[in-house]
Amino acid sequence: MQSWPAPDVPALPGRGPALRLYDTADRQVRPVSPGKTATMYVCGITPYDATHLGHAATYLAFDLIHRLWLDAGHDVTYVQNVTDVDDPLFERADRDGVDWRQLGAEQVELFAADMTALRVLPPQHYVAATEAITEVIELVEKMVAAGAAYVVDGEYPDVYYRADATAWFGYESGYDRATMLELFGERGGDPDRAGKTDPLDALLWRAARPGEPSWPSPFGAGRPGWHVECTAIALSRIGTGLDIQGGGSDLVFPHHEFSAAHGECVTGERRFARHYVHAGMIGLDGHKMSKSRGNLVLVSKLREQGVEPAVIRLGLLAGHYRSDRFWDETTLADAQARLARWRTAVALPAGPAADDVVARLRRYLADDLDTVKALAALDGWVADAVEYGGHDTVAPALVATAVDALLGVRL
Repeated sequence: MQSWPAPDVPALPGRGPALRLYDTADRQVRPVSPGKTATMYVCGITPYDATHLGHAATYLAFDLIHRLWLDAGHDVTYVQNVTDVDDPLFERADRDGVDWRQLGAEQVELFAADMTALRVLPPQHYVAATEAITEVIELVEKMVAAGAAYVVDGEYPDVYYRADATAWFGYESGYDRATMLELFGERGGDPDRAGKTDPLDALLWRAARPGEPSWPSPFGAGRPGWHVECTAIALSRIGTGLDIQGGGSDLVFPHHEFSAAHGECVTGERRFARHYVHAGMIGLDGHKMSKSRGNLVLVSKLREQGVEPAVIRLGLLAGHYRSDRFWDETTLADAQARLARWRTAVALPAGPAADDVVARLRRYLADDLDTVKALAALDGWVADAVEYGGHDTVAPALVATAVDALLGVRL
């Protein structure tokens, strides 16, 4: 697939500090230690609906990581998938009376437009599940050969992964079995599927059903399970030694737990990724944002209403990326006012010296993406510039460059 166009990222003088991030598996903030090339796999969309603020918040968090790596002097290999063959897509297409391929293509195009507007740096490898069928089949074959997977007998010979194929399964989420079973059933799993060895065993290859798309394989015609597509794409585009596997916090289990386990059982590595990074959820006016509640705030709708994408970006960055938080009219108004103040300050002919605020911006962001402190530091410089002025003629431009390079907001 073609990724969206990359925005320009200006270079700042010097280098930013090494990045530290909270690791879900270790339950603590610790250094991220990539080599010259930093690698990151972030789960993409299932293209059956438009980009909402929860999606945007997740991709903004990983955009910050991307930008900080660039600022620290790393090259970056970033991979993202699109789950363009899955039940929710088929169900929405049937409901709307359109071909599932058409619906998927339209939503991918809209997502790309939203990411472009938000100035999110694109992945170098943007891969649809339907483009990775060969890699999925090869990976499933390896798991079956290793005894980590099996075929369920019956009318539909689906292939399942054994949850106990690795002795350390569950280390990423840290959940007990009861919690795993509950979340597995809520988030796309099938614990009651007859013929499985264990209710937690996860689908790898879904045998062809009437009316569903399918591809030939050694196990019979069918299509990929959800978790294995990400493993296959990550291994084929990055390989082992992934620096970050990321996504929203709702993906910790079962999706990331299983996709990591799939990779570990065939590579023999203890950890699929060195860091597991997850962004919090976004609610609206005190309620969880969900399709069933009908309270999704869509990026495209905000844009249609005339809300500048930089405002959306600042509104989402006003909270810490790992926090579950809410969007409301106050969030929007505060972001609009902040953007206006910042633009006023950087348009001045001179201002207070900016070396310290840029250093603080870098330091706060490198400390587990602390955007709350980062924005407050910039607010302080802006207040001084507007109220007291200054004599440094290069300071306003330096601040504008730093905000663009590190926060992705063009002033």
